Amino acid sequence: MSAYTQIAVTTRERFMQMAQDEMAAFEKREAEFMKKDRAERANQLHLPFGDNVQWAAA
Repeated sequence: MSAYTQIAVTTRERFMQMAQDEMAAFEKREAEFMKKDRAERANQLHLPFGDNVQWAAA
């Protein structure tokens, strides 16, 4: 493999790693936003929200 090709591969790999890191950070922020948004909507509607919510049997 020529030096030019090696540089291109390395640059591409760095770019792909940066893109994956950015996507992971975005997904984390989005998940936190959605959780906060659900909690706010549940609060507005006076609904229970959280991991330990017990729903009454209908």
